[in-house]
Amino acid sequence: MNNFALYLNVTANNMEPTLKYLQTLSAKENVNIYLFSEQSEFKEWFPVMQNGAKIDCILVMGGDGTILRAVKYSLKYKAPLLGINLGHLGFLSESSLEELEKAIIDLKNNKYKILSRMMLKAMLKRADTETKSHLALNDVVISKGESPKLINLKVYSNRRYVFSTRCDGMIAASPTGSTAYALSAGGPIISPVMDAIVVVPITPHVLTVRPMVFPSSDNITFDIKGEHENCCLQVDGCNFEHIQDGDRITITAAPQKVDFIKLSNRTFYKVLRKKMHLGKK
Repeated sequence: MNNFALYLNVTANNMEPTLKYLQTLSAKENVNIYLFSEQSEFKEWFPVMQNGAKIDCILVMGGDGTILRAVKYSLKYKAPLLGINLGHLGFLSESSLEELEKAIIDLKNNKYKILSRMMLKAMLKRADTETKSHLALNDVVISKGESPKLINLKVYSNRRYVFSTRCDGMIAASPTGSTAYALSAGGPIISPVMDAIVVVPITPHVLTVRPMVFPSSDNITFDIKGEHENCCLQVDGCNFEHIQDGDRITITAAPQKVDFIKLSNRTFYKVLRKKMHLGKK
């Protein structure tokens, strides 16, 4: 690998030292680093990538939220992501700024593995409009928003009725997203090498409604009943849609997968112990 694209957390404070280090590293290791046009305000540091350019890897400088925003470029350019954690948790990040030079050397020498992660496809169907679709790496969330009223939801799997509930919302998560919002809401941890869809109710009004795991081959459908002015659909915390009474949201496994660079021998479970304090007394 010699051609890298850079995706930055533009909200981070004082990126100049990081950019200076990357510039020095680029010259030292004789690799090319480019910017996406979306972040052309940093073009004094690196050139903006031209249309049709071929890149080998996307260096994502930030936290998990920055990685989620960079997924669209990974799919567009068919380039794997390498997360360099500059945030707080950095659960999806493989490396740190201190480890970046060694990471670049390993990538140049083809000392890496590719881990492909499942994505979700969310379809929002409304009677009087066309169907809208979104892709998610982490999760799709049906939320009541600022409304004090609970949402009435019916859940189906392959058109077969599963359960109804009144709740603050519902999370449909991929295995990658099972360690994010879904985990906070009481959902299970799913290994990222699996293909599955996790459904987690948010504060349901009855004790008998629990999180469930469905095969990735299933179509999971949520029917929305009752009027909720502030009810919304959130996709990876980025895309946003208002939800109306009678809307139907269907979640399936997306045909696309996102590739991540794996450099170290750290297992998924070791990361859980270190960053999530799994089993800590």
